[in-house]
Amino acid sequence: MIVDATFYALVIPAVLLTGISKGGLSGLGALAVPMLALVMPPRQAAGLMLPILCLMDLFGIWAYRGRWSRGQLRVLLPGAMLGIGVGVLAFGHLDDSAVRLIIGVIAVAFSVNQWLKPLVQRRIAEAPPASRLAGLFWSTLSGFTSFLAHAGGPPIMIYLLPQRLEKMTLAGTTVLLFAVINYVKLVPYVWLGQIDTVNLATSLLLAPLAPVGIWMGVWLTKRVSERLFYAVSYALLFVAGVKLFADGLGGL
Repeated sequence: MIVDATFYALVIPAVLLTGISKGGLSGLGALAVPMLALVMPPRQAAGLMLPILCLMDLFGIWAYRGRWSRGQLRVLLPGAMLGIGVGVLAFGHLDDSAVRLIIGVIAVAFSVNQWLKPLVQRRIAEAPPASRLAGLFWSTLSGFTSFLAHAGGPPIMIYLLPQRLEKMTLAGTTVLLFAVINYVKLVPYVWLGQIDTVNLATSLLLAPLAPVGIWMGVWLTKRVSERLFYAVSYALLFVAGVKLFADGLGGL
């Protein structure tokens, strides 16, 4: 791994954006590995980010302690664990570009669909009934894409955003969900060699940026209105989707 000015020019914003995402504005975190993949192999980039993500998770859990939906977590956690298992089995046998392409298409299509809905009804529609089957599907996909490239945000947001959870509950639920996902991923990442001494040393060097990014995300989440919060979330989902689509298409 070559560490130079270009590397830090990309990795520092990537870590801060990930922290903001962990702090509540979900969506930005999916951009970190694609950014780092410009200067290092994607699998190595994922290995570099995981210890930092785990550190951020501790700050995120403290910031949103008790603000998560236990009902949603009971639906989402089993699927996420299943998705990680599929990722472990598929490691080395699946083209990462194809996965990024698929998730990018889904994220972009979902965001555009929300924007193109008729604007005649000004009232916010009631949240559709939560489907355990839909939750299992999207959380499995999230666990899988999170294992490959820490890109589990878009699938989870596709499921959670229409539920119209209160913004702090939505943020707290995603923070705790991905904390569990990331700590579970540590074992297969070490086993598969994605975390080595070089990655770990670089992660420790970047660790002080973790609380800064988390603080920025929590500050923004608390101060923006719920309407703006959801508008920003859909926009970030769209941006993440476009980036994943472009990277996937370019890698085929």
